[in-house]
Amino acid sequence: MTATTTLTPPPPAAPARLAPLPDPPKAPDAMQQSPYTSRAYLILENYFRARPDVLVGSEGYLCYDTHDRARWVKPDCLVAFGVDPAAIFERNGYVISEVGKPPEFVLEVASESTGREDYTRKRDIYADYGVAEYWRFDRTGGQYHDRPLSGEHLVNGRYEPLPLDTGADGVTRGYSPVLGLELHWDTGQLRFYDPVAGRYLRDLQEAEALVERLRAQLRRLQSD
Repeated sequence: MTATTTLTPPPPAAPARLAPLPDPPKAPDAMQQSPYTSRAYLILENYFRARPDVLVGSEGYLCYDTHDRARWVKPDCLVAFGVDPAAIFERNGYVISEVGKPPEFVLEVASESTGREDYTRKRDIYADYGVAEYWRFDRTGGQYHDRPLSGEHLVNGRYEPLPLDTGADGVTRGYSPVLGLELHWDTGQLRFYDPVAGRYLRDLQEAEALVERLRAQLRRLQSD
Protein backbone atom coordinates (compact mmCIF):
# COMPACT_ATOMS: atom_id res chain seq x y z
CA MET A 1 0.00 0.00 0.00
CA THR A 2 1.35 3.41 -0.97
CA ALA A 3 0.90 6.26 1.46
CA THR A 4 -0.67 9.41 0.05
CA THR A 5 0.47 12.76 1.33
CA THR A 6 -2.15 15.50 1.43
CA LEU A 7 -0.74 18.98 1.18
CA THR A 8 -2.55 21.70 3.06
CA PRO A 9 -2.67 24.91 1.06
CA PRO A 10 -1.19 27.91 2.83
CA PRO A 11 -3.65 30.44 4.21
CA PRO A 12 -4.37 33.37 1.93
CA ALA A 13 -2.11 36.31 2.42
CA ALA A 14 -3.57 39.25 4.23
CA PRO A 15 -4.35 42.14 1.90
CA ALA A 16 -1.64 44.77 1.77
CA ARG A 17 -2.36 47.77 3.95
CA LEU A 18 -2.83 50.87 1.85
CA ALA A 19 -0.98 53.96 2.92
CA PRO A 20 -3.26 56.63 4.43
CA LEU A 21 -4.09 59.60 2.25
CA PRO A 22 -2.43 62.85 3.36
CA ASP A 23 -4.36 65.40 5.39
CA PRO A 24 -5.75 68.18 3.16
CA PRO A 25 -4.26 71.64 3.61
CA LYS A 26 -6.21 74.10 5.72
CA ALA A 27 -7.91 77.07 4.09
CA PRO A 28 -6.62 80.46 5.31
CA ASP A 29 -10.04 81.21 6.80
CA ALA A 30 -10.67 77.71 8.18
CA MET A 31 -11.42 79.09 11.65
CA GLN A 32 -14.48 80.88 10.23
CA GLN A 33 -15.84 77.58 8.89
CA SER A 34 -14.84 75.34 11.77
CA PRO A 35 -17.77 76.00 14.17
CA TYR A 36 -20.28 75.23 11.41
CA THR A 37 -18.55 72.21 9.90
CA SER A 38 -17.85 70.70 13.33
CA ARG A 39 -21.42 71.25 14.47
CA ALA A 40 -22.90 69.64 11.34
CA TYR A 41 -20.54 66.68 11.62
CA LEU A 42 -21.25 66.08 15.32
CA ILE A 43 -25.04 66.36 14.90
CA LEU A 44 -25.14 63.91 11.98
CA GLU A 45 -22.61 61.54 13.55
CA ASN A 46 -24.75 61.34 16.67
CA TYR A 47 -27.96 60.92 14.64
CA PHE A 48 -26.58 57.90 12.75
CA ARG A 49 -24.57 56.51 15.67
CA ALA A 50 -26.74 53.39 16.00
CA ARG A 51 -26.10 52.38 12.38
CA PRO A 52 -22.65 50.74 12.00
CA ASP A 53 -22.81 50.81 8.19
CA VAL A 54 -23.13 54.60 7.99
CA LEU A 55 -20.11 56.84 7.64
CA VAL A 56 -20.24 60.49 8.64
CA GLY A 57 -16.94 62.03 7.62
CA SER A 58 -15.24 65.41 7.63
CA GLU A 59 -11.90 67.02 6.80
CA GLY A 60 -10.60 64.20 4.56
CA TYR A 61 -10.13 63.86 0.82
CA LEU A 62 -12.79 62.44 -1.50
CA CYS A 63 -11.53 61.10 -4.82
CA TYR A 64 -12.43 58.49 -7.43
CA ASP A 65 -8.96 56.93 -7.28
CA THR A 66 -5.56 58.00 -6.02
CA HIS A 67 -4.08 58.90 -9.42
CA ASP A 68 -5.73 62.14 -10.52
CA ARG A 69 -4.69 64.50 -7.72
CA ALA A 70 -6.21 67.48 -9.55
CA ARG A 71 -9.69 66.08 -8.82
CA TRP A 72 -9.19 65.30 -5.15
CA VAL A 73 -11.68 67.38 -3.17
CA LYS A 74 -12.25 67.95 0.55
CA PRO A 75 -15.93 67.96 1.53
CA ASP A 76 -16.76 69.76 4.74
CA CYS A 77 -19.10 66.88 5.61
CA LEU A 78 -20.17 63.69 3.85
CA VAL A 79 -22.52 60.80 4.62
CA ALA A 80 -22.33 57.33 3.05
CA PHE A 81 -24.63 54.38 3.65
CA GLY A 82 -23.80 50.66 3.41
CA VAL A 83 -20.04 51.05 3.89
CA ASP A 84 -17.30 50.03 6.32
CA PRO A 85 -16.50 53.25 8.20
CA ALA A 86 -13.44 51.75 9.93
CA ALA A 87 -11.76 50.95 6.61
CA ILE A 88 -12.42 54.45 5.29
CA PHE A 89 -11.09 56.10 8.45
CA GLU A 90 -8.02 53.83 8.23
CA ARG A 91 -7.42 55.13 4.69
CA ASN A 92 -7.82 58.71 5.96
CA GLY A 93 -10.07 59.51 3.02
CA TYR A 94 -12.87 58.24 0.81
CA VAL A 95 -11.62 56.53 -2.38
CA ILE A 96 -14.67 55.67 -4.47
CA SER A 97 -12.99 52.98 -6.57
CA GLU A 98 -11.98 51.14 -3.37
CA VAL A 99 -15.23 51.61 -1.44
CA GLY A 100 -17.27 50.63 -4.51
CA LYS A 101 -19.74 53.52 -4.39
CA PRO A 102 -19.79 57.28 -3.89
CA PRO A 103 -21.15 58.90 -0.72
CA GLU A 104 -24.83 59.80 -0.89
CA PHE A 105 -24.58 63.23 0.74
CA VAL A 106 -22.05 66.05 0.68
CA LEU A 107 -22.26 69.41 2.48
CA GLU A 108 -20.05 72.43 1.86
CA VAL A 109 -19.90 75.39 4.25
CA ALA A 110 -19.05 78.72 2.59
CA SER A 111 -15.97 80.78 3.29
CA GLU A 112 -14.43 83.74 1.52
CA SER A 113 -11.53 81.70 0.13
CA THR A 114 -13.51 78.64 -1.03
CA GLY A 115 -17.07 79.87 -1.57
CA ARG A 116 -17.07 80.31 -5.34
CA GLU A 117 -15.32 76.98 -5.92
CA ASP A 118 -18.09 75.22 -3.96
CA TYR A 119 -20.79 76.06 -6.52
CA THR A 120 -18.59 75.81 -9.64
CA ARG A 121 -15.65 73.40 -9.85
CA LYS A 122 -16.45 71.22 -6.81
CA ARG A 123 -20.11 70.99 -7.81
CA ASP A 124 -19.08 69.56 -11.20
CA ILE A 125 -16.70 67.06 -9.58
CA TYR A 126 -19.35 65.82 -7.13
CA ALA A 127 -21.76 65.31 -10.04
CA ASP A 128 -19.09 63.37 -11.98
CA TYR A 129 -18.42 61.24 -8.89
CA GLY A 130 -22.12 60.38 -8.59
CA VAL A 131 -22.83 62.02 -5.21
CA ALA A 132 -26.62 61.76 -4.96
CA GLU A 133 -27.20 65.00 -3.00
CA TYR A 134 -25.10 68.14 -2.75
CA TRP A 135 -25.94 70.85 -0.20
CA ARG A 136 -24.32 74.24 0.37
CA PHE A 137 -24.67 76.50 3.41
CA ASP A 138 -23.58 80.15 3.63
CA ARG A 139 -23.87 81.68 7.08
CA THR A 140 -23.68 85.20 5.54
CA GLY A 141 -26.90 84.69 3.58
CA GLY A 142 -25.21 84.47 0.18
CA GLN A 143 -22.11 86.65 0.29
CA TYR A 144 -19.79 83.71 -0.41
CA HIS A 145 -22.15 81.22 -2.09
CA ASP A 146 -24.77 81.91 -4.72
CA ARG A 147 -27.51 81.72 -2.04
CA PRO A 148 -27.87 81.12 1.75
CA LEU A 149 -28.88 77.45 1.40
CA SER A 150 -28.93 75.20 -1.63
CA GLY A 151 -29.80 71.53 -2.04
CA GLU A 152 -29.50 69.59 -5.28
CA HIS A 153 -29.99 65.99 -6.31
CA LEU A 154 -28.44 64.07 -9.17
CA VAL A 155 -30.73 63.43 -12.16
CA ASN A 156 -29.20 61.72 -15.21
CA GLY A 157 -25.73 62.82 -14.18
CA ARG A 158 -26.65 66.49 -13.58
CA TYR A 159 -27.67 68.33 -10.45
CA GLU A 160 -31.23 69.59 -10.27
CA PRO A 161 -32.46 71.82 -7.40
CA LEU A 162 -34.40 70.42 -4.48
CA PRO A 163 -37.37 72.58 -3.37
CA LEU A 164 -36.61 75.26 -0.80
CA ASP A 165 -39.04 77.47 1.08
CA THR A 166 -38.43 80.67 3.04
CA GLY A 167 -41.11 81.33 5.64
CA ALA A 168 -42.32 84.56 7.21
CA ASP A 169 -39.88 83.85 10.04
CA GLY A 170 -36.97 84.22 7.61
CA VAL A 171 -35.99 80.55 7.94
CA THR A 172 -35.12 78.82 4.66
CA ARG A 173 -36.03 75.13 4.64
CA GLY A 174 -35.29 72.22 2.36
CA TYR A 175 -35.83 68.46 2.66
CA SER A 176 -33.07 65.91 2.08
CA PRO A 177 -34.58 62.62 0.86
CA VAL A 178 -31.21 60.93 1.40
CA LEU A 179 -30.96 61.87 5.08
CA GLY A 180 -34.69 61.95 5.79
CA LEU A 181 -34.09 65.34 7.46
CA GLU A 182 -34.79 68.97 6.74
CA LEU A 183 -31.92 71.44 6.52
CA HIS A 184 -32.70 74.94 7.78
CA TRP A 185 -30.85 78.25 7.36
CA ASP A 186 -31.89 80.04 10.54
CA THR A 187 -30.34 83.46 11.28
CA GLY A 188 -26.95 82.32 10.02
CA GLN A 189 -27.07 78.87 11.62
CA LEU A 190 -27.45 75.50 9.90
CA ARG A 191 -29.98 73.33 11.72
CA PHE A 192 -31.23 69.80 11.05
CA TYR A 193 -34.91 69.09 11.67
CA ASP A 194 -36.43 65.62 11.99
CA PRO A 195 -39.93 65.85 10.45
CA VAL A 196 -40.93 62.43 11.83
CA ALA A 197 -40.03 63.26 15.44
CA GLY A 198 -41.11 66.88 14.95
CA ARG A 199 -37.98 68.38 16.52
CA TYR A 200 -34.56 69.80 15.77
CA LEU A 201 -31.51 67.59 16.22
CA ARG A 202 -29.54 69.00 19.14
CA ASP A 203 -25.85 69.75 19.21
CA LEU A 204 -23.78 69.01 22.31
CA GLN A 205 -24.39 72.39 23.95
CA GLU A 206 -28.14 72.20 23.34
CA ALA A 207 -28.24 68.65 24.72
CA GLU A 208 -26.31 69.68 27.83
CA ALA A 209 -28.62 72.66 28.32
CA LEU A 210 -31.66 70.36 28.07
CA VAL A 211 -30.18 67.97 30.64
CA GLU A 212 -29.50 70.88 33.00
CA ARG A 213 -33.10 72.15 32.62
CA LEU A 214 -34.45 68.68 33.39
CA ARG A 215 -32.20 68.41 36.43
CA ALA A 216 -33.38 71.81 37.64
CA GLN A 217 -37.02 70.73 37.24
CA LEU A 218 -36.29 67.52 39.16
CA ARG A 219 -34.66 69.46 42.00
CA ARG A 220 -37.68 71.77 42.23
CA LEU A 221 -40.05 68.79 42.37
CA GLN A 222 -37.97 67.12 45.07
CA SER A 223 -37.90 70.30 47.15
CA ASP A 224 -41.72 70.79 47.07
